[in-house]
Parts: sequence; structure tokens; C-alpha cells
Amino acid sequence: MLSRELKVKVLTAQKNEITEHMIYKRLSAVTKDKHNREILEGISSDELSHYYFWKTFTNTDVPADNLKVVFYILLAKFLGISFGLKLMEMGEDIAQDVYAELKKLDPKVENVINDENQHEKELLNLIDEEKLKYTGSVILGLNDALVELTAALSGFTLALQNTKLIAVTGLIMGIAASFSMAATGYLSSKEEGGKNPLKSCIYTGIAYILTVIFLVFPFFVLKNPFVCLALTVIFATCIIFAFNFYVAIAKGLNFRKRFAEMFFIAIGVAALNFIIGLLVRKFLNIDI
Repeated sequence: MLSRELKVKVLTAQKNEITEHMIYKRLSAVTKDKHNREILEGISSDELSHYYFWKTFTNTDVPADNLKVVFYILLAKFLGISFGLKLMEMGEDIAQDVYAELKKLDPKVENVINDENQHEKELLNLIDEEKLKYTGSVILGLNDALVELTAALSGFTLALQNTKLIAVTGLIMGIAASFSMAATGYLSSKEEGGKNPLKSCIYTGIAYILTVIFLVFPFFVLKNPFVCLALTVIFATCIIFAFNFYVAIAKGLNFRKRFAEMFFIAIGVAALNFIIGLLVRKFLNIDI
């Protein structure tokens, strides 16, 4: 007989299982890749069996969380199945604290634990999706834009101290550099093989130009160049955070290490260029 507190926890686990069953089922129905579809169908079936297993303890039917179902399906659609499902799997810890107590009542609980662990392993190797295949191309464009443009805008801010001039100069430089990086992405992927060079070129170029727009934007709308630079650094930090969070979840990598590395490189180079801008303004007597 379950205690009231334990029953509430089992009902929560039960709700998670039926909700995730619906998510996997709906994603499998729209997944074109046969291999991915079969894995999703298998996990969906497992989640449903887990739901009925938990029900043997509660003797209660629990509805799926339809809001969560819609949320994760949309997340998987727009940000990739790997990201959406792995983020969802991270939320399964709710059921972990009931396992030890339930194992005393039914040894089959161990099978449920093993199934959940197997799901995570399968998800790590599940998706051969374009969003992840071309992550390297996105990193190439994103990282280069963050480092080069943040550094350049820092130097321009000290040297020029005119927001419109800084904005136009930064934008022109950024657009030119985006074409250069797109070409680099094309050539590097052609040498590596395994990826479509044209797609690599497009991913690299788009990542670069979008980063440029975000970083230059403050200089087009505000008057104080130092406030603009501060906002640019904040935007750069947000971009670094968001991108590394996405990659860390989707690929199962260390978020803190990746974020710290990319952040300190970008900000470090920007700080160095800030000093260079100060020296240029002082020794060349620039006064605009």
C-alpha cells in the first residue's frame, strides 16, 4: 500500500510517461527518416507500458499534459528533434526519487529504470538531422562574427565615438566578412566531405550576418557610443549563451566549458581592440 506522499509522486511519474508517450508518438508520425521513426515509435511504446506499470500502483488513470505535448512538439519542429527530446528527458528526474521505495514493492521497477536510461542513450545516437550536421558551419560563422565584430566595434567606439559612423562601418565590414566566411565554409566542407558544400556555405553566411545585425543594431538606434558598446557586449553574451546551451543539450556536451571558452575569447579580443582604439585615437589625433 502506497503512502499518500508516495502515491502523489507515482501519479506525477505516470503523468510524465503518458505525456511523453504522446510526444514521441506524434513526432514519429511526422518523421520522414525510417530509422528515426522506428526509434521514436519504440520509445513511445515503452513510455506507454511504463504508464500502465505505474498505474498498477495507483489504480488511477491520468491524462497527458497537452500543453507540454504541444510545447515540445513545436520545440522539436523549430529547434530540432535532438534538442527538444533531450531537453524533455532532462525533466524525468521527478520519478527518480520514487524508484528506491517502489523497488521494495516490485522488482520490475528496475526494468523501468533501465528503459529510461536506454532512451537517453538512443536519443544521443538518434537523429541524423541537418540542424546538427551543420553545427560546425554555424559555429564557424557565429564565432568568427562574435570575435571579429565585437572587437572591431570596441576599437571603432574608442577611435571614432560617432554611433552612425560606427554602425555603418561595422555593417559594411560585417557584410563583407560574411561573404568571405561563407566562401570559407564552402571550401572547407568541400575538402572534408560528408556535407553539402553549398549548404555549409549558406549556414555559415547566415549565422555570420545575423550575428552582425544583432551586434550593430544598438549603434543605429542610440546616441551614446559607450552605451551602444555595452549593449553589444550584452547581446554577444546572450548569443554565446543561447547557442552553447542549444549545442550542449542537442549533442550532450559540457555547457559551462563551451560557454566560458567562447565568452572569454570574444570578450578578451574585444577588450584588446578597445585598448588599440584608444591608442589610435590618442596618437593619430582622430577627432570626428
